[in-house]
Amino acid sequence: MKNISVQPVIMAGGSGTRLWPLSRAGFPKQFLVLSGNSSLFQQAATRLAQLGAEDIALAGPLIVGNEEHRFLVLDQLRETGIEPSQVLLEPMGRNTAPALTLAALQALENGDDPVLVVTPADQTVGQAQAFTNALQGAIRQADGGAIVILGITPDRAETGYGYIRSEAAAGDALAVAEFVEKPDADTAARYVADGHYFWNSGMFVLRASVWMRALERFRPDIAAATRQAWAQRKVDAKFVRPGKAEFAAIPSESVDYAVMERCPGSDIALRMVGLDAGWNDLGAWEAVWQVADKDPHGNASQGDAIFSDCQNTLVHATSRLVSVVGLHDVVVVETPDAVLVSDRSRSQEVKKIVAKLDAEKRGEQSLHRKVHRPWGWYDSIDSGERFQVKRIMVKPGASLSLQMHHHRAEHWIVVSGTAEITNGDKVLLLSENQSTYIPLGQTHRLANPGKVPLEIIEVQSGSYLGEDDIVRFEDTYGRQ
Repeated sequence: MKNISVQPVIMAGGSGTRLWPLSRAGFPKQFLVLSGNSSLFQQAATRLAQLGAEDIALAGPLIVGNEEHRFLVLDQLRETGIEPSQVLLEPMGRNTAPALTLAALQALENGDDPVLVVTPADQTVGQAQAFTNALQGAIRQADGGAIVILGITPDRAETGYGYIRSEAAAGDALAVAEFVEKPDADTAARYVADGHYFWNSGMFVLRASVWMRALERFRPDIAAATRQAWAQRKVDAKFVRPGKAEFAAIPSESVDYAVMERCPGSDIALRMVGLDAGWNDLGAWEAVWQVADKDPHGNASQGDAIFSDCQNTLVHATSRLVSVVGLHDVVVVETPDAVLVSDRSRSQEVKKIVAKLDAEKRGEQSLHRKVHRPWGWYDSIDSGERFQVKRIMVKPGASLSLQMHHHRAEHWIVVSGTAEITNGDKVLLLSENQSTYIPLGQTHRLANPGKVPLEIIEVQSGSYLGEDDIVRFEDTYGRQ
């Protein structure tokens, strides 16, 4: 029996603005636990790892993501035990067509024109076996040269998704007649009643060479520009970085607009395999409510929440008790530094709030109060004029950069674990309840030489306490 070489591809570069304030640029929704006990990205990787079969030879996943999230990707994959083939790092967002092109170019180098199974990193699937069966069928269709799309059997008149109109069967799949944009409520209801319309899942199965030929036919400018960026790539272990200046010159376009919507009516075989597996694209808080467990009144909660006389309401509490009274069809999301209250039916409009925050150059759209770093995290627990207090966790064996500050001094108190501290020309080992002082302008480093997480309290004092007051001399993670 012939083995089909399969390369899973996970698109992990989205920003998830409609799930603010939980999803932010520095820690977007695909890395959050919104359903189940693992992140959406981890769920995607785990689902794809189940696609192997007697006739399917499965490689480790190719991840396409943002440079800023590279250590999140590796840390979360490490927790699942899944080893990636490579992690392709985009220096800036250019939508999904250039991202898929990077993956195709890498896959053609790794093997002999494998079938790519391409999925976003931010979806949920309730029925894993149905997902596996549908994808394996799509792989066998794509092995013959077709482009295969996964279409979701709609169970409601959804206005937040694009639709695919199918026509006569073609082998074990349906032919695709056209793509249609997100409809209004009346049009969506007509689509569902018609029976020939499916939600566009954003999942594609096709050979790497088929994608490149289709892109070169319909958007040769994107193909050529991406090849130029690929030619200037740099490889660092699992990380592959295309040329930054060349990547910035690539036109920003989606897979659908660049290629898929141009295929119907052409000689390119475009097929659709139906997927009825409890699929959901967690694009907005309404979708999170849809997949959540609910009480008899339709209320769903995460964290410490109390409902009184509420119906069909979602509360997501991160750091404290949230109590709600008399709410119907409302979303309440609490984080340590921001709270969102929205009509559930208008949760798609949260991105307008993010746009306003960005226009006002506020920080709440990009970082949480608790900020994850390659070495661990820090939580800014208090601040005032000329002082700031942070709780810092350093992973076992990890260290911060060797650095100094022009405008602030720091006091460090070890709460748990062991700290190795470089303070000028001295190296100290401190344990629980011990402390040290880093004078303004002093070269210093914090490291964890132990086997358990290190936690310290840092008190900063000085005339300027911004994160950009830092001069790095040595850094394990390649930051400047």
